[in-house]
Amino acid sequence: MVRLGTGIGWRPEIADDIARLPGIDWVEVVAENVCPDHVPDALRLLRERGTTVVPHGVSLGLGGAERPEPGRLRALAERAEALGSPLVTEHIAFVRAGGPLTASPSIEAGHLLPVPRTRDALDVLCENVRIAQDALPVPLAVENIAALISWPGEEMTEGQFLAELVERTGVRLLIDVANLHTNHVNRGEDPAKALDELPTSAIAYVHVAGGVEKDGVWHDSHAHPVTQPVLDVLAELCARTAPPGVLLERDEDFPTAGELAGELAAIRAVTAAGAAGAAGAAEAGMATAGTAAGSAKPVTAAGAAEAATAARTGDEAPAPVRASAAADEADKARTGADAPAADAPAPEAPLPDAPLPEAPVPDAVRERLALAQTALLSALVGGTPPPEGFDRRRLRVQSAALTAKRASVIAKVAPELPEILGTGYRPAFARYAEGRPMTGGYRRDALSFAEHLLADGRPGDSAARRRLTLWWQERSGPAPLPSHPAARFARRVRLALSGGR
Repeated sequence: MVRLGTGIGWRPEIADDIARLPGIDWVEVVAENVCPDHVPDALRLLRERGTTVVPHGVSLGLGGAERPEPGRLRALAERAEALGSPLVTEHIAFVRAGGPLTASPSIEAGHLLPVPRTRDALDVLCENVRIAQDALPVPLAVENIAALISWPGEEMTEGQFLAELVERTGVRLLIDVANLHTNHVNRGEDPAKALDELPTSAIAYVHVAGGVEKDGVWHDSHAHPVTQPVLDVLAELCARTAPPGVLLERDEDFPTAGELAGELAAIRAVTAAGAAGAAGAAEAGMATAGTAAGSAKPVTAAGAAEAATAARTGDEAPAPVRASAAADEADKARTGADAPAADAPAPEAPLPDAPLPEAPVPDAVRERLALAQTALLSALVGGTPPPEGFDRRRLRVQSAALTAKRASVIAKVAPELPEILGTGYRPAFARYAEGRPMTGGYRRDALSFAEHLLADGRPGDSAARRRLTLWWQERSGPAPLPSHPAARFARRVRLALSGGR
């Protein structure tokens, strides 16, 4: 397992701060926001300084009913190679539904949605993960997500679901402790129980992020400071294992460099306390064993954490987790190289075989999952009736959150739209999004939103309407208007002379 250290999510808005922050061992970038041929200068300079960069994908939809798209897998592989990354990460989520399996139009969620913890969904996820592993040049780790809603009829806890996923595929885990806290508030799930059930030695690294509670619902916003309950979950994890890396995420409302440094310091304090506790427990155990333990095997960091847990509970330390060994063997089988050695010597026990090949998932299983996911997503973004068994209030909260997320991304993709529409941007977008699922990506969605407004004679202000018309004309149609500076200047002069701004 690669030792990463303490890192932060790289975003252009805080690139200068990240370059100056002390003790940043590595960064994570949103894979879809980086072009392999045009890596941002600030990110390139970090690489030249020896800072590890890990691409973090958000669009594969490994938990969806369809197999991963080869084009998306190639794109993720290209970014891993361009950045010299030791691994890549994605999410245990579905992000789109519909399509051939349901004989209906494909629709996009624009966000990460939870996978039902059922046998059908696990079978599909395992096969999708194996397809991704075979297509990627480096090991894959997958992340647990935050959820506002629960699927009815689930058959496993989150820890059980993740443990079997690791066992069957050898995939690594990216554990987001903020998401465990979110699911505690929103779904009543105990983070400690989830951590007890996880194969913690399969963890590649850990995410820490802030959020906010509104009306009894926790929103994993990545736009607020990290709270103490999230740090408490991190402490619970560090009491069980020494994570190879811990990363601070922040996506919106970026604070000052000093505030970021303070949050990173708080994270380091928790991980250091966990390591110290594990070391103390290991020393106590070795002293008790005395000279009779002369033939004992060396204690790894993870084993020390398990010893600390045993000391607290009075139980024996658990046996080494087979799932982690399976992950090492799976990486070795794909790369032809030995798995990276841990900082401390590993127990001298023979490794089990890599996960055995499994029969292809029957089409009927994928179709059942596709129908269930399409019904849910259609209710959230298309205005169709909610599927049976879901909490309708929570569905409304999730639907509103998806619309708000969609509006925020459109504002980044097309910043001229909120500039033209002013305070009316978000209300207008909410009306547009109601019953209109996203089907062609955010740029197409931005154009469709503008078309919808113009067809309806909006905005009411004539100057704003002219500006919106020009914006749309420049970006739509089979032959967009020339975009070189002289042509754009001429159009703006004509717009100004006609009374626009």
